[in-house]
Amino acid sequence: MNPLRWTTKSLRNLSEELRNEGFSVHHDKVGDLLKKLGYSLQLNRKMRDVSDDAKKRDPEQRDTQFKHINATVQKYLDAGEPVISIDCKKKENIGNFKNSGVEFMPIGQPIETQDHEFKDPNKPAVAPYGIYDIANNEGFVNVGISSDTAVFAVNSIRGWWYSMGENKYPNATNLYITADGGGSNSSHSRLWKKGLQELADELLMPIEVSCFPPGTSKWSKIEHRLFSYITKNWCERPSETIEIVLSLIASTTTKTGLVVNAALDLSEYETGIKVTDEELKNVNITKNPLLGDWNYIIYPHW
Repeated sequence: MNPLRWTTKSLRNLSEELRNEGFSVHHDKVGDLLKKLGYSLQLNRKMRDVSDDAKKRDPEQRDTQFKHINATVQKYLDAGEPVISIDCKKKENIGNFKNSGVEFMPIGQPIETQDHEFKDPNKPAVAPYGIYDIANNEGFVNVGISSDTAVFAVNSIRGWWYSMGENKYPNATNLYITADGGGSNSSHSRLWKKGLQELADELLMPIEVSCFPPGTSKWSKIEHRLFSYITKNWCERPSETIEIVLSLIASTTTKTGLVVNAALDLSEYETGIKVTDEELKNVNITKNPLLGDWNYIIYPHW
């Protein structure tokens, strides 16, 4: 294996390598030579789209998808049907760790936290999976202690429905979900679609899904109507226990009347589950003619 793949070549290192090859040259001279050859120090730049699908890199397709989501959301809202925005935040270590933010305390008596964030093996990291009800300005956060899998994602939606959704929408006939196109609810995940099929069969209603294009998930309603406020409420207090995390999430509110419920999910979610071709054939899915990988409806087996 070429060692250069794993070696940082500074000017001094390059100068040393040249000396090993019989050339005596100062590292400053190496810098001059690199400039003449058209090299300069440059930062990494995020430019490459990781998607294989060329159409996802087309700005017109992205604009089309945003218009489709907006129109579909409005159609569901006008009909009084539930529309939810979903996402899972990164795992949060539990412990007496520093959080950014300030709060009023007696002068000279700040909360003391550990100077390094070493994860306590006896305390699980938590994964907050959020569901935001757009019409009612209500949020539900399922706090898991296991892996963020597609089964966890679907169970989080299930938890929202039975704790909040069915009371708000007793006459619901359809459910519309807007989601990031990656992670546990990836647009390419077979397990996600299989889980939604099980939920559709359970609720006896079609579930329509639209995914935001790659790199645009921050436009999702849950980001700036739910998680941003949870982050503000959370940021001043160390997450010493799961109870504190649940309390900080559930106590989040806004002047516009945001209500948030939090639940602890103690289930262990297995990773690496494979969905066979036969199981996938059982998913009663209809793809939208418009960007079908991003827009589809899963119908129950009536």
